[in-house]
Amino acid sequence: MNLSKRISLLGLAAAATIGAWADGKPYVSKVWSPDLGNGQYINPVIDADYSDPDVVRVGDDFYMTASSFCDIPGLPILHSKDLVNWTLIGHAITEMPEYAQSAKDPSHGNAVWAPAIRYHNGEFYIYYGDPDLGIFMTKAKNPAGPWEPLVHVYKAKGVIDPCPIWDEDGRAYIGHGYAGSRAGVKSILGMIEMTPDGTKAIGQDKVIYDGHLENETIEGAKLYKRDGWYYIFSPAGGVATGWQEVLRSKNIWGPYETRNVMEQGSTDINGPHQGGWVDTPDGKEYWFLHFQDKGPYGRVVHLQPMEWRQDGWPVIGVDPDGDGRGEPVRKYRKPNVGKTYAAVNPAESDEFDTIELGKQWQWKGNPNALWYYTDANASTLRLFSQHNEGAKTLYDASNLLLQKFPAQNFTATAKVKFFPRKKNGKIMAGERAGLIVTGYDFAALSLVSREDGVYLTEADCVKASKGADETEVASVKIDPEKEIYLRVQIRMVGPKKPMQKSDYKTEATFYYSLDGKKFTKFGRPFNVREGHWIGAKLGLFCTRDWVSNDSGWLDIDWFRITK
Repeated sequence: MNLSKRISLLGLAAAATIGAWADGKPYVSKVWSPDLGNGQYINPVIDADYSDPDVVRVGDDFYMTASSFCDIPGLPILHSKDLVNWTLIGHAITEMPEYAQSAKDPSHGNAVWAPAIRYHNGEFYIYYGDPDLGIFMTKAKNPAGPWEPLVHVYKAKGVIDPCPIWDEDGRAYIGHGYAGSRAGVKSILGMIEMTPDGTKAIGQDKVIYDGHLENETIEGAKLYKRDGWYYIFSPAGGVATGWQEVLRSKNIWGPYETRNVMEQGSTDINGPHQGGWVDTPDGKEYWFLHFQDKGPYGRVVHLQPMEWRQDGWPVIGVDPDGDGRGEPVRKYRKPNVGKTYAAVNPAESDEFDTIELGKQWQWKGNPNALWYYTDANASTLRLFSQHNEGAKTLYDASNLLLQKFPAQNFTATAKVKFFPRKKNGKIMAGERAGLIVTGYDFAALSLVSREDGVYLTEADCVKASKGADETEVASVKIDPEKEIYLRVQIRMVGPKKPMQKSDYKTEATFYYSLDGKKFTKFGRPFNVREGHWIGAKLGLFCTRDWVSNDSGWLDIDWFRITK
């Protein structure tokens, strides 16, 4: 690493917490920032896969969480002052305990499904549903952490998307949906009472709404109480194609009447639904955060204006024909929160200059201390090669260090140096490290140790989730003693105005450079696919195909996201 970089990165302290660079300025993405700087914003406010978002306001601060499935750390915590500019400040789950795991890592598409975040009696609560184990809860006084160990509130199979509500009489309840894949039935909502401290379900679970005829695949219940009415905000119609339904009743157990309050309509924002609503600090404006499923990009976060009408029903988005069904906005004025805040976005690049990884990184399961070392003195990340027993390909490796796609079009570059293990002064074959783009399929730009030296290779694997084999596309021998720059360019190749999830066609193209200036295209373009309930991800890895008492490693000087 060069001296100028080392000097410029000295003195970082709380920067990781607020998402700032060493110069103290907020992190503003080079590839997507929704704040237009003129009092308006453009959706999505986060063009990354924070699926099933929920939000709560406490004072002048807004906090959001989202699904994380098997990726660790889990349950991301994001903070905003104006609902447009967001920072990732931490995670509620740093390690998944055994009692909250139904399968070994990586358990693709399982574990932490749609959460709800609430503030009650001076503490933040998050509830989430595991489709195989039931409902879990964690809480904290400080949303940045630490969060308390997970509590198993309700043991059940097929109960998902929970949301708590504490009533004025002190009683507490959890509304939820049902996963048809586990429960054997879907399109219904349930309710169960819990102890006032929120730690244990009591009584019997009861179906409170059947949506089979009017609202198929209704799920994702979010509970609120307003003017004596109990409201349940629930998405219906399917992840990529549905709409936002609202139910209301004077009795928490029902019966509930329903209304469609937002749908795609004439817009190019498909399936606008599943999220949470908040008001501004002065209580005069109402806003709704929700997702849009963009296929390989995952479920990105949109912000919609919302109003409560005189009949006691909300309308989300804009309602041009006055029928009570809103349509999502693409561009709109920012929420009036009494102040103007600087643009800031979740961090993407990482200089590896502290002892902690950037908060954007996640592993495909509980991390092992032997997987990596953050050398703050050298400002590098070292990944030790690991033998992933039972993993046929990289798809089933747990030690993939990944992050979400931050935009539709971007470039990711890593400056690395490979140190394969040597025996008797000779490089041992069978270690591999580099850059990966992964979903149901994957492609990797790798440094590979072989009997006659180190090779740069590009390989892909179509239908990796089905157990398919990799195909090596290109290979060239390189000097193992030199640093190399690995790059992947992500570009959307679908239509200019996608109208549905399947329109989002995405291509990854790999490049390499020996000097960081001239990059050479390598291998073939790769068609990117989403993963199991998540968008595609990209990142770094270091593996080996043998078991031994030591390993080689990959040193990463930096990882940067640019246009």
